[in-house]
Amino acid sequence: MAISSTGLGSGLDVTSIISQLSALEKQPLKALQTKATNLQTQLSTVGIIQSQVSTLSAAATKLGSVLNWKGATATSSNTAAVSATAATGAAATSYNVEVTKLAKAQSLALPTTVGSTALPTATEQLGYGTLSIKVGSKAAVDINIADGQGTLAQIAAKINAVSGLGVSASVISDGSGKVNLMLRATDTGSDGAFTVTATEGTGGTVSVPSNLSRLSYTTGNFAMAQNQAAQNAEATINGVAVTSSKNTLTDVIDGLSLTLSQVTTTPVEVTVAKDTASITKNVQDFISAYNALNATLNDATAYDASTKTAGPLQGDSVANGLQKALRSLMGSTSVTGSTFSRLADVGITSKLGGDLELDSKKLTSAFSDLPNLQLLFTNFGGEDSKNGFGLRIKNFANGLLAATGTVTNKTNAVKKAIDLNSTEQTKVNTRASNLETRLKAQYAALDTKMASLTALNSYVSQQVTTWNKSTS
Repeated sequence: MAISSTGLGSGLDVTSIISQLSALEKQPLKALQTKATNLQTQLSTVGIIQSQVSTLSAAATKLGSVLNWKGATATSSNTAAVSATAATGAAATSYNVEVTKLAKAQSLALPTTVGSTALPTATEQLGYGTLSIKVGSKAAVDINIADGQGTLAQIAAKINAVSGLGVSASVISDGSGKVNLMLRATDTGSDGAFTVTATEGTGGTVSVPSNLSRLSYTTGNFAMAQNQAAQNAEATINGVAVTSSKNTLTDVIDGLSLTLSQVTTTPVEVTVAKDTASITKNVQDFISAYNALNATLNDATAYDASTKTAGPLQGDSVANGLQKALRSLMGSTSVTGSTFSRLADVGITSKLGGDLELDSKKLTSAFSDLPNLQLLFTNFGGEDSKNGFGLRIKNFANGLLAATGTVTNKTNAVKKAIDLNSTEQTKVNTRASNLETRLKAQYAALDTKMASLTALNSYVSQQVTTWNKSTS
């Protein structure tokens, strides 16, 4: 097989020539690659703007929601005795609360008074049969205690295994080797009061006779001792008497939950007020969201003359238009029927550079006219100029993010430009590759021709030399 090396026949540095011509063909790649890098930076920046517009929309939505203006707080003059929690919509007012009784859960145990039957040991069988436990108005639940499974610990385990029974059992050691069984209602008040009926088993071989009736507690058969009777909570609220089976009163005053912890000797004042702290936080969150977006737009559209560096969206009509539209919206007037018509009226103003800042004193002053302050943000007027600022900004932001919105269109345009750039780079690489292949073929043919001519020249020279010798 013949071995060829391009350039051997012609004597030219063909490899270098082809490499340089191919490099010339690829020269457009440099500009395309630089443009690709810039486009990726633009796409990243637009992605940040998209995310920040979404955050701004969420913040504006909170300000535009009527529910977020109905928050309330509750404070107590004595939280150790009465604590309070206000729900959305609770009326702003105050209450005097006096607690005369706390709700308590019924509790039973085997009696330990003088003359009582001695407590069993931990391993002693108390008895077997059936325990029927009835809690409040619920149906009685039967619990079977098998013969030989009647230690207090085994009985307690059987009781605790019944889901939703309303009674819990625990075994307590008295420190002398004896144990006691405590039965306690899981709910306080009369609703949780319970009785225990014991039916002795018969024919047992382990426990004869059965003493399960020691756990009875029914009318006429108080075998167990009651160390805590079921008790309802009793209190007065602004002089009105209330009772509850629980120490947390949730259905006495609309929107207000009271938790009773101590019997009181003096009235406890519970004050319900509008939750202006949450509203202030929503305003501050909105300002933070807006300022983050404004900073991104400022950086993206800026030109640094000292370093001669332009932001990724410098000169971009979409970014510049968005920035102007946002600033115009922040300084606009809404006809909502409120005594306030501009954000500046309630302390939200623009600084140099477009950032918003909050005058806390002015906002606090506006809280004295909360209905009109709310209207400035939540009013639904049917058209943009009559909507509250919360709705206007939310609608504006959502429009930018819609399928045909400005930010979405910009994202799609940059992605399309990146795809086109990639296609152009592929075309350049393909042309350079084709040129290289073509040049190699052409120089290979030239090498072959030059090698043939060189061989012919050598032959002719040899013949001339031979002819000259023969004639001399």
